[in-house]
Amino acid sequence: ICDKVAAIQQIRDLLECVWPAALQSAAQPLKSQTWLAALTVVMCRDGGDLARTRRLGARRFETAVRREITRRGWAKPCLRIVRAMFGALTDEAGVIAHRAGVFERIGWLIEDFDTAVAKLAVVETRMVATLDELQLTDLVCSIEGLSPVGAAAILAETGDLSRFASARAVVKHAGLAPRERMSGTFTGRARLSGAGRPGLRVAAWRAVWGALHNNGVYAERYRHLTTRDDNRLKPTQAQTVIAAAILRQLHAVVTTRTAWDPDIARYGLLAATRATGATTASTAA
Repeated sequence: ICDKVAAIQQIRDLLECVWPAALQSAAQPLKSQTWLAALTVVMCRDGGDLARTRRLGARRFETAVRREITRRGWAKPCLRIVRAMFGALTDEAGVIAHRAGVFERIGWLIEDFDTAVAKLAVVETRMVATLDELQLTDLVCSIEGLSPVGAAAILAETGDLSRFASARAVVKHAGLAPRERMSGTFTGRARLSGAGRPGLRVAAWRAVWGALHNNGVYAERYRHLTTRDDNRLKPTQAQTVIAAAILRQLHAVVTTRTAWDPDIARYGLLAATRATGATTASTAA
């Protein structure tokens, strides 16, 4: 992942210097598959020769981008970005004198990016295979929004979750447990301890993004924390709460070998049990 991110960041830095118009062709160019495919056509297929790419014409350039996207196994391109990228070929802003050398470097960085993506895919496949061997894949994926790779990344940092006495111990191991600052008669605001495993903290943080988009319980909790009138949290603070919740509930799911239950996650075990008992009693009556 680090190699992938580093390659992308270097591409941004170089383009800002010699061809900033390319970065302006998409709202989030470094996250756009279409933009990367178009850049690959310009830098790798045509060797960074903008005049050569212009001679293709808009229609043939679009065809070349589609072919590159197909080669990478991605979906169809965003034509707006393709057209904007083709229009940027005539833009002369930037340090033009250095373009040839920089474009060659960008071509190498794209190759580095592709190599890093391929290696990452192999590693992720092995991680999921390990989950399958442990018969944990279906169990951890019962937590809506948590992918097999995300769960595997967390478990790679924690090891066997049964070695932790409680779910809170896992959260403390990640350094996500709040700790109040106290000195004599002074009591400060509670802050994250910062202790524990940084890798586990990062893995839990990454799991938050998918959870907030695909898990109704976590999304509801996040909205409550960031909109309540009393002790409203900032988005980053609320995300930290969700990351800790994922660790606690993953511990419960794995150690008890019980699938994730949204009612328990939302209300707690006791409240969910009472609600289930009340429903059963009313049905029987």
